[in-house]
Amino acid sequence: MRQYQNFQMPAGHLETLLFAAHRAPTDATAQMYSLIRLENPELRARVAELSGNPHIASSSEAFIVCADLYRLKSLLEHRGYTYGNWPAASIHFAIGDAVMAGQNLLLAAEMLGYRGCWIGGILNALVPISDLLELPQGVFPFAGLTVGLSAEEPQSRPRVQPELLFHTDKYHRPSAAELDVALERMAPITARGDWAQTLARYFAVGGTMEAREGMLRDFLTAQGFSHLHNQGEHGQGEHNLDELFARAEALGYPETVLRRKGSVVEAWIDEGRVAHRGEGVGASEALSGALSAALEASKSGG
Repeated sequence: MRQYQNFQMPAGHLETLLFAAHRAPTDATAQMYSLIRLENPELRARVAELSGNPHIASSSEAFIVCADLYRLKSLLEHRGYTYGNWPAASIHFAIGDAVMAGQNLLLAAEMLGYRGCWIGGILNALVPISDLLELPQGVFPFAGLTVGLSAEEPQSRPRVQPELLFHTDKYHRPSAAELDVALERMAPITARGDWAQTLARYFAVGGTMEAREGMLRDFLTAQGFSHLHNQGEHGQGEHNLDELFARAEALGYPETVLRRKGSVVEAWIDEGRVAHRGEGVGASEALSGALSAALEASKSGG
């Protein structure tokens, strides 16, 4: 659903959508999400351009669905509690909360006769979109969500056979024959009738997901969601050193220095004009910290 009629949603309908999102399930009562409604036409147009999704500007309503730990941390600190160290779990629970709220909103919209679309293209421009929305550390823009009256004939897209999706008591591993059936069922969704080729453009070696991977990891680290910089010298993070060195080079920092400084490891990444520092109990933590500092500097223009 990407073509919308020029229609202003009644205020009462918008209130219903937000009420449905507000009543979504949440883990441990924490409500680790925020929905940012895009109202300003110029802001809408800019987010549409950055994400490559024009319907953000043309829909009746558009939202950025965020995983949000900033508010939770603020609540705890407001009452004198020290926020815990659980970055990997935070991704799991905060994204879960965000998706449930967003889908509740979309289901309510469809019950009122609207159509909608989830937008993964927000990942194409995480840093500039986050800057536009003034997102603090601890907030991750997971996806966009548009809602409006359809300007095209709604069509139900094909799906793989139910027995590959719904399992009983144990996981069912698909046979070669079942995989062939799935590919055949999904073929009409593609222009060339080859769903495997379409999947490969996204998920195979050299696909767009590999291109997004490094950017997403850097952003999650800078926003406090990444577990890489929280693993100790003998933890599981050490096997990521080669990957972290490669990421530093990809960001334009060919010189990396690691050294022991007392009880911690210190990392410097240097591109000649400017250097960034990180430290930690292990090399991975230190290097991840330096990469985070570099990313924060790029966001602030420093």
